[in-house]
Amino acid sequence: MLRSSVVRTAATPDRDTLGSLLRHYAGAGTPLSCEPVAEGLLNHGYFLATTRGRYFLKHHLDGDRAALTRQHRATYRLAALGLPVAPPVAHTDGRTVTVLDGRCYALHPWVEGRHLGGAALTRDQSRRLGALLGLVHTALEEVMADEPHPPRPPCADAGAAPERTFETIDELLALARGARPRTSFDELAEHRLLERRALLAQQAHRRPAPGAEPPAGWVHGDFHPLNVLYRGTEPTAIVDWDRLGVQPRAEEAVRAAAIFFVRPCGTLDLGKVAAYAGAYRSACGAGAEELAAAVHRVWWERLNDFWMLTWRYQLGDRRTDPQFPAAAALAVWWTREYRAVRNAFTR
Repeated sequence: MLRSSVVRTAATPDRDTLGSLLRHYAGAGTPLSCEPVAEGLLNHGYFLATTRGRYFLKHHLDGDRAALTRQHRATYRLAALGLPVAPPVAHTDGRTVTVLDGRCYALHPWVEGRHLGGAALTRDQSRRLGALLGLVHTALEEVMADEPHPPRPPCADAGAAPERTFETIDELLALARGARPRTSFDELAEHRLLERRALLAQQAHRRPAPGAEPPAGWVHGDFHPLNVLYRGTEPTAIVDWDRLGVQPRAEEAVRAAAIFFVRPCGTLDLGKVAAYAGAYRSACGAGAEELAAAVHRVWWERLNDFWMLTWRYQLGDRRTDPQFPAAAALAVWWTREYRAVRNAFTR
């Protein structure tokens, strides 16, 4: 799920900046227009039209050139294996990162497509999606074999201590109760926070044991509907490799399913989950025990995770508000239907 510790904004690059940037690329032309792309929370993306074509321009706010180069190298290698990715356009000297005034940019070909959530996918498409993610994981193992493992990125702690979560709940409760003017969102937030506190008190004994995580490997890191483009019924590009890293692979599969296949009421379409998970296991050779461990850890992670409310109440950013009702309800439903969810991933 998309998340960040800092929310930042940046202005659309002006014509002079765009002209300087495009001069690094042979045959890219001169800029005609540059419009922000609405989707995306962590970096800034733009639809860039030039006299020679259409591009996706990405402004990477963190500016970690070594990490960006590693990501770009991975997408080139995956494309060579036939996976649906959109590697960046290379400079005339072979580089793929452009730095202007201290800002890091990458230029990608524009890929036509649409985003499809689980509700729009058939069971067969859900099966093909799981197979695709399994193929991504096995292909990454091959193409990243000579890459040193990077530090683990900050993320929700699958072994989070309830005591720390209770402190977070109290902080967010005070902010939700003090919000003015008070809205229905604030009332829902208060209800879910109180509900979650009681639920965690009941479930504290089920905290994952240290060292119980499933095997780690190279993963996309942010596999969800906004990062998969479809043309017709087939995926045409997996985009946004900013979180490429080494993590438990099966946990990415479970997190992705919890985003793709959650219904607005906060339940999972377990029929589609089962089709997706079965294909994922077959494609990458993951066993039922590996998926069961991932289900448990991601379930616990969800119980302890309030990043959407942190964005709203502590960072003043409301872009994730529409995701909150379903995500908050899912944690409660998942606890009640724990065995059915685990079975969907493992049978």
